[in-house]
This record gives sequence, C-alpha cells and structure tokens, in this order.
Amino acid sequence: MTDYAIPFNCPSFAGNEASYMAAAVANGHLSGDGSFTKACHSLIETALGVPKALLTTSCTHALEMTALLLDLQPGDEVIVPSFTFVSSINAYVLRGARPVFADIRPDTLNLDETRLEALITPRTRAIVVVHYAGVGCAMDAIMTIANRHGIPVIEDNAHGLFGKYKDRYLGTFGALATQSFHETKNFTCGEGGALLINDPRYIERAEIIREKGTNRSRFFRGQVDKYTWVDIGSSYLPSDLLAAFLLAQLEQRQAIQARRRQIWECYDECLEGWCQGQGIRRPIIPADCEQAYHMYYLLLPSLDARQRLIDHLKAQGILSVFHYLPLHLSDMGRRFGGQPGDCPVTEDVSDRLLRLPFYTALTAAEQMRVIEAVTTFTAV
Repeated sequence: MTDYAIPFNCPSFAGNEASYMAAAVANGHLSGDGSFTKACHSLIETALGVPKALLTTSCTHALEMTALLLDLQPGDEVIVPSFTFVSSINAYVLRGARPVFADIRPDTLNLDETRLEALITPRTRAIVVVHYAGVGCAMDAIMTIANRHGIPVIEDNAHGLFGKYKDRYLGTFGALATQSFHETKNFTCGEGGALLINDPRYIERAEIIREKGTNRSRFFRGQVDKYTWVDIGSSYLPSDLLAAFLLAQLEQRQAIQARRRQIWECYDECLEGWCQGQGIRRPIIPADCEQAYHMYYLLLPSLDARQRLIDHLKAQGILSVFHYLPLHLSDMGRRFGGQPGDCPVTEDVSDRLLRLPFYTALTAAEQMRVIEAVTTFTAV
C-alpha cells in the first residue's frame, strides 16, 4: 500500500500471471529452468534475435555474470557512466576492477561517446553503456571505438527492452547485455533479470557460471553422463514461479508498450507549453532512436525548483522522485578518486532531474491529475 493517491510506480498485470503461476505449481517444478523459464528464454531470443538469453535472479546478478565471463582481475579498469545505478559498476568492483567514470551527453543523458576514447588505458577491460530511460546510446560510435581497441562492450539495458537504435534492438550490440525485470520496469516479475549473449563464445561458460560453476546444463542435455564442478560460479537461476509471471508479461509486450507510449506522449504533449514557459526541459529522443517508454522526466532550472515541485506534488498526494546521484561523488566513488568537476554534466543533471509517476496501469484520469498539478507550479 502507499500513502499517495498516485504513487510513482505501481505493479501492473497483463492478465495471465496467476494462471501461469498456478500451472507452474501444478507442474511440480518450482526451481530454476523449468518450462516457463525455457519459454521466456525462447521468447526473448526470438523477439530480439540474440543467440542466447538466460534468466537471472536480477539485473545485478546478470552484470556479475558478465564480470565473471570477462575474467576481470584486480587492477583492471571498467569504463562506466557516473549517471547510473550502482549495480552497473558494483559487479566489476566485486572482482577487484577499478571504475573509470564517464560523463554523459546533455541531450539523451547517455554516455558521451565523444569523451570515451580519452578514458581508455592499457588496463581497460570493458566499457559499460547504459541506455538511460530506454533511449539508445550512440552505439555506432561506441562500437567503433571499442573494436578499435579490442575492448568488449557490455550493455546495461535495464531500461530499454524492445527499444531500438537505428532499427536494431538495444541489448544486441555489445558482446553481452543485461535486462531488468524489477517491479519498476516495463515488464516485471517483482525481482529478476536476464543475461543476453551476443557473442556465442560466452554461451557455454555462462551456463556453467549460472549453475554454480557446474556443467549441469550439459548433463540435462545428455552431453555428459554426470555433472561436476568445473569453474567458478554462483546460483543465478530464478524460480520457475517468477518466470511464469514474467512470461505472461512478455507475451503482452505489444499491448504494454502501446499503453506506455500513450502515457509518455500524453505527458510530452500536455506539458510542452508549460515547460517552455518555465524554462524546463523535456526528454530529447534522437531521430535514430525508438525509445522503450520506460520513464518520463523533467529537467528543472535548479535543485531548489526540483525540490519545490516534489513538495508541491506531494501536498496533492502525488509521488515524484529524483534519480541517480553521481557515482563518482559517492563515498565509494571518492575512494576510487572521484572528484567534483570530473563529470560536470552528470553533476548538473543529477541536481535537476525529476521523474513523474509512470506505470502501465496509470489511468488517463490519474495522469491528468498529475498534469494539472504540475502545471499549477511555478518554477521561476
């Protein structure tokens, strides 16, 4: 339950979640890699055209798997935007890698590809890109730079499932990519994620790492007569109950995305005039990007204006939130050498960005209530 008449997020249902979960119980297979997990794998692989998809217990765990697959060692460097969730770098720090924080573009709030090459050193082992708000990074330029230096790219695509860059799905550019099915995402099972493997060389080892370092997957395919411990790994398999819930959502992806597009476009159209009059910036979507309609945010003129708008909406029973704090200025980021001024766009945007309520079940009446409340606010 929430104390707000209109929360920031609310879980939305596609229709078949309960019946699919009941079927999972009836199947007598509640642990990982049951029939519903396999159905999710097949759906994702077919829809995106990726060689392999593996459900995980979270996007964080999928990122941890990428660190294991890349054999990161203490002292290796990983380039990551400072404007992202901590999971985007924690996975690599856990292996002893050092984060190298990149600034973002002022338009899309994605990693600034024009500043990327200057951050590469002989110790760089990976480049992590985050498709912020489900809007694609400039992947052509990023992949050109990465390929020139022989550095694998990891796509943190937690926001961007079914979004596209130049008619190609996000999550299909890098050697590896990760997805989130957290409660706040377009498609959810409460907690969950997926690893997308675009370089087939990683598939067999990914299966081993995901199965506690054993070759159990090969055993169940009849490729070996018994399975044993062959590599490092952990338990990254979600319950088939969660996969059952997720499958119901993924099967309704077109309807879910269509509704989220309506919500996003309603915000954008209804707030356009007010934003222009208040000196507030709306999201910028480049022409070569098809966004995933994950969120709707505003960039207020100042930190003070943002806090006043949050308080203004709160007084009317509406929850709005800010987003990431700069990782390079966090306690941990400073331990790795982060200093004020290292990522000026990140530092500026972080102070001014506000996210409006956005979830699939948001009704037209609720959204108009949010819009009416926003447009009675004076930012300057």
